[in-house]
Amino acid sequence: MTALATVQDAEGTASDASLLGTPFVRQLIRQMRAQDIHGNWDSKSDLELLKPYIHTAEERRALPILGDPDPETLWHLEIFYNAVAVAIEHETGQMVSPMMKMSHEGFGRMVLIAGRLVVVNKQLRDVHRFGFPSLAKLAAAGGKYFDEAVAMIRAYPEVAQYGA
Repeated sequence: MTALATVQDAEGTASDASLLGTPFVRQLIRQMRAQDIHGNWDSKSDLELLKPYIHTAEERRALPILGDPDPETLWHLEIFYNAVAVAIEHETGQMVSPMMKMSHEGFGRMVLIAGRLVVVNKQLRDVHRFGFPSLAKLAAAGGKYFDEAVAMIRAYPEVAQYGA
């Protein structure tokens, strides 16, 4: 099952319920809930938990073009890529390690590594503006990394399993 295989409504767009069921989005929700050690978010819906990742056009316009990322934005970025890594692990059975190098100005790189295989290599820019215009775009972005990484691990299993 690919991350983007969702049920579509009559207009051909994926519904929120179907997007919440994709492997990446399910894992992102699990990762967010795991961060809540005191149970403060127990009453929040899954969509409310994902709100920090979704910015309306007005919210994006309010963000400065230049700026340093705040710790909460960096935390959400890490959780996003951790969710991709864990979703890949569940699909392939191969351990995936995220590594991020970030400057204080919001520029850097994120890589996800399985064995000796780099399955995701993302140059990060303007991290202070990290987010997506909709749940569909969030699911598509995470799903794209998930699908490509799973395909790469399946194409090069001996490299991905090196040292395991």
